[in-house]
This record gives sequence, structure tokens and C-alpha cells, in this order.
Amino acid sequence: MGKVEIILPKMGESVAEATVTSWLKEVGDLIEVEDALLEIATDKVDSEVPSTYKGILVEKLCKVGDVVLVGAPVAVIEIEGEVVNEIKPSVQVQDLQNNTEDFKSVKPLNNSLDLNKEYNNATPSSRFYSPLVKKIAEKENISLQELNAIKGSGLNERVTKNDILNYLQEGKKSFDKIDVKTEQLLEVADIKSNSATVVSGGDEIIEMDRVRKLIAKHMIHSKQIAPHVTSFVETDVTNLVKWRDKIKDGFTKKEGYKITFTPIFIEAISKALRDFPMVNISIDGDKIIKKKNINIGVAVALPTGNLIVPVIKNADQLNLIGLSNQLNKLSNKARKNKLSQEDVTGGTFTLTNAGTFGNIMGTPIINQPEVAILAVGVIQKKPAVIETPDGDVIAIRHKMFMSMSYDHRVVDGMLGGSFLKKVSDYLEAFDVNRDIW
Repeated sequence: MGKVEIILPKMGESVAEATVTSWLKEVGDLIEVEDALLEIATDKVDSEVPSTYKGILVEKLCKVGDVVLVGAPVAVIEIEGEVVNEIKPSVQVQDLQNNTEDFKSVKPLNNSLDLNKEYNNATPSSRFYSPLVKKIAEKENISLQELNAIKGSGLNERVTKNDILNYLQEGKKSFDKIDVKTEQLLEVADIKSNSATVVSGGDEIIEMDRVRKLIAKHMIHSKQIAPHVTSFVETDVTNLVKWRDKIKDGFTKKEGYKITFTPIFIEAISKALRDFPMVNISIDGDKIIKKKNINIGVAVALPTGNLIVPVIKNADQLNLIGLSNQLNKLSNKARKNKLSQEDVTGGTFTLTNAGTFGNIMGTPIINQPEVAILAVGVIQKKPAVIETPDGDVIAIRHKMFMSMSYDHRVVDGMLGGSFLKKVSDYLEAFDVNRDIW
């Protein structure tokens, strides 16, 4: 017999930790390979951690409410046979609810993080900082007082890597001139005087669920760091409508689900991103990260009223059947709350459909860390002027507005407008006789 650790697996780009929300197994339970041991939550999605071994659960290394780093052990399983890797003690879990220890008591990953004296001798604090954030703070000579004053966008207002990098980019405030405690008191007073919500006797108070809180923080964060500009274009999608009407019955019969216009929109966006690669980027401080892959996120409304954005990876390498299959698969997983971390991370551009609700257009908020998001409106029949060899004529056409919000720090009007027009051109040039199979 031997003992092995179950570690928190990697959950996609930029996801460094997760919060334990519930345990699905108890000590003494027989565990099979792929059995779900516990449920976790990140700022992206809820998911389960499966066992990679068969055996008996003998120890839980974290409890509900703990924040666990990727790669940290979460459980110990007793298995039959020899154990190749000996279990070594490690402290990589922080309890958000009971975290009253100082920085000195927090052991870094692999004991490789050498915190400076200020952090080691800090007074007790209820705020948790990841080893990466503390390392950046040490390198940039950010005092603990400054660090405590940075507004966090993570879970429970935790300071993330992006928060501290944005703080550095915008310029460190002069904490010698402004007493932080006084500033906080003034901020509270301002909120009470200017933003107080009056609740009358007949009003219903509804608590936001965890997902809605995360969406709210994500949207506020995006508006705070990215100067949004929105461009609009009206597109003639008559060929798309005729083509779909022609193939939709056969498609449903052969593939088992209905085809929508969304895969065609994704295809056009993917082509335009190849033409304008500087829209397929993200920002890291003063650096522009030009993405190699084209990964398109598609906003999906959930039955709860919340929103999630699953990602179609390498969308430019898929044909319409491939895009349709991926979209249908991810949408079904989203509605059943079965999306994995991999399903919702790594996006480089996002598409959202305002037309689903009969809206003609919208001004969407950028899905960070991307720099642009495109919204399509409802398709409507309209009289339009058509140029012919015999002169202009008026005909009934199917028209649709598209709007794109983009980060004006790196995407100016010429690039943003040109990209949006290119997407429109691809849609208008769609071949009505195209064979999908």
C-alpha cells in the first residue's frame, strides 16, 4: 500500500488558483479513477476535480472556502502497490474566511519566493495575496500599505496580477501625501452621500448570485482599464438567409440539430482577423501580445439569466460543419453547467448576438484581456437601393447592423473600422450556392 496526492490541475491560461466550494467524497470512501472528489470555482467557471488514482480517500488537504493554487495537493489517496513519488508536506492553501495570519506564515510555492522584510514582519491582515502578486510588489518596491490600498478585481476583491500591473502602469500614487485610512473614510462618506439606495416597504431585495457578482466585477474592470470606442456598419445578409433557408431542413435531418447564422459570423470574423492580426491581440502592461491562434468566444445566455462565454479554439481552421458542431457542443454544455475551465479560457475575440432578443444593435463591453468584441443585431427585411447594369432599383433585402467595441489604447478608428467593414464584406459576399458537406 502507498499514498499519493491529488493535485489541483491546470485549468487554462491565466487561471492560477481556485476556491473550494464543496467536497463530493468523504474520508474513507472508495475512489475510482475519474471520480469527482470536490467542486471548485474560479473567476471563469465552476468545475469538478477528478481523481487520477483508484484507492481510499484518507485525507482532505483543504476545506470549503479555501483558495488553492494550481499544482497544489488537495487530497491524499491510499492505493495498492508502490508509490513512485513520495508525498512531501506543502502549504499552498489560504483560507479566505479565517485568514488572519501574517505574510510570514504563508509559505511560498516550492519555498522559492523570498519576501522582503516588510512583508515578513507585516501585522496581521485579512487580505490574501498570491505569491506572484507579492513577488511583483517586492520587485517594484510597492509597500504593504500601498498593496492593501489597491482595489482588487478578483474573487472577494483579491488583488490579481492584472490589478497590480495596471496600478504600476497608471503610476503609483503618493501615499506620503494622502493618508490611506483618511482616503478610505472619505470614499465611504462619498458613497453614503451620493450613491445611497432608498428601499421602500414594498421593494424586493435580491442577493446577487456568485456568477452575477463575477460578471459585474469583470465588466467594471473592463470599463475602468479600456477606453471603449464603438463602430457600426449595416450589412446585407440576404445571401445568408437564402442559403440557410435552402439547407436548414437537410442539415437538421443529417446533423441532428438546427443550424444558425452564428457559425457563418464566426467564419467571417476569423477571416478578418487573419487580414487584420493587430485586432487579435491583448495588452500586458506596456506590451502588446500578438496572438498566434484565433480563438473566438461566443456569449451564451444561461437559463438563470447569467452569461458565459465558451471559446471555439482555432476557429480559423474549422469549416462551417466544424464550427457548427463546436458551437452546438459548447452551448449545450453551458446550459447544463458542464463547461470546463478549458472551455472558457484562451479567447482572443468575442462575438455576442443582440439580435436574439430582437435588438437592432448594441454597444458591448470588451471581454478582457481581449481588445475587441463584435455584436450582431436582428436581421430585418428592408427596402434597399440595388445597383444594376440598367440602373438603380429598389428591392427588399435582409439587413443587419453590426457593432464593434474596441480598446482605443491599441486599436484606433482606422483599424477598428476597417476590420468591421471587412467582416461585413465577407458576409455580403457569401455564396448562396455553397455546399456545406
